[in-house]
Amino acid sequence: MIKANRLVAFVISLLLTFSAHAGLPLQDSQGRALPSLAPLLKEVNSAVVNISVTQTQQAYNPLLNDPFFQRFFDVPRNYRQQRQARSAGSGVIVNAANGTVITNHHVVDGADHIKVSLTDGRSFDAELIGSDPEVDIAVLKIKAKNLHQLPLADSDDAQVGDFVIAIGNPFGLGQTVTTGIVSAIGRSGLGIEGYENFIQTDASINPGNSGGALINLRGELLGINTAILAPSGGNIGIGFAIPTNMAQSSIGQILEHGEVKRGQLGVFIQDLSPELAEAFNIDKNQQGVLIAKVQPDSAAADAGIKEGDIVTTIDGKKIISSAKLRHTIGMHRIGNRVKITLLRDGDKKTVKVKIGSLTTANNSKAIYKKLDGAELQDTPNKEGVIVSKLAQGSPAAYSGLRPGDIIIEANRQRIHTLDDLRKTVQNTKDNLLLRINRGGAALFLVIR
Repeated sequence: MIKANRLVAFVISLLLTFSAHAGLPLQDSQGRALPSLAPLLKEVNSAVVNISVTQTQQAYNPLLNDPFFQRFFDVPRNYRQQRQARSAGSGVIVNAANGTVITNHHVVDGADHIKVSLTDGRSFDAELIGSDPEVDIAVLKIKAKNLHQLPLADSDDAQVGDFVIAIGNPFGLGQTVTTGIVSAIGRSGLGIEGYENFIQTDASINPGNSGGALINLRGELLGINTAILAPSGGNIGIGFAIPTNMAQSSIGQILEHGEVKRGQLGVFIQDLSPELAEAFNIDKNQQGVLIAKVQPDSAAADAGIKEGDIVTTIDGKKIISSAKLRHTIGMHRIGNRVKITLLRDGDKKTVKVKIGSLTTANNSKAIYKKLDGAELQDTPNKEGVIVSKLAQGSPAAYSGLRPGDIIIEANRQRIHTLDDLRKTVQNTKDNLLLRINRGGAALFLVIR
């Protein structure tokens, strides 16, 4: 009986404790309101959407592709099974009147059907207006009324230590909110995208958060969550977002042209090391980017930029690395003008440059369709054609070529320049046989 009374008393005390906590006001002991993000989230949550993607994938079955099995069961040669794959991501409404939604390119790449779901339960089929794989931005459009949009922040104002909120659809669970701070800015050299200038955050970003919002405490869109550093496959507190200022350049061109036409200077560049600075008789602590080569008839050549010049600023913004210069120029439209400050023989000089387009000489699509997506350039000594870059998801990316390869023969013909390569392969309709120099070793490569 005593034990029973004690049990009843314990249960009553638990109920009283829970009841007391449930009735606690959101105030401290002095009656001051406790901080909460709830009011802010009520204003912004409806502008972040879930994205569902359906795509057809080819499934390879070794048994069905076995010649004996094909003859016995009358299976067509090169038979491929197809299956429907589904994936989930996130997006952000940036124009409620026009139904404009932005997300990551990799979220919708290869999609057959895209559906956008809102927090109020409504779902809409989405049209893909266009995308920019180099920055990993895609623009969608939905036909819907009563939408809410997020205002855009000036991401150049972001500072390490700013509080941020990540909103998205991790693992397809539904809308989820995490908080953290800006851990770093200007992250590049990660090899994730073609143009990198990431905001790093410790706000938890997980698979499915891609394309979601990174907002500041004013409820403004600071960045588009796009990637995580996850050696073990889970979140370890290192996530990356595309800054809104960087994304806006792509979004504007996609809405106007359906694609991004990126500007070029027409130079080969390298980071300025202390050793190079000393060799050029300047302060070894000088920051900048060294111009190693200027392409003829390029924007840089027209502006009078020379080999050996050291770029220090573009439009007043410091240029401290090759990646910084590349993405700064790449965010400009063709025809835009920029002011470049450089050092030449130790003297400061300012030039105005009209951003040019990718020259035909560097346009691999005009050379051979299976090389589409490869940036090809003459080697300085005219002894081959170097593969400087492969666009993610392009035919060239699956050709077997690697950045840094030097093409020295095509279809058993010696190649010295891009013009040689173009003339040699212009009538090629089937396989292309390349002989390349890779890290000092020569090898043959067949591109089918």
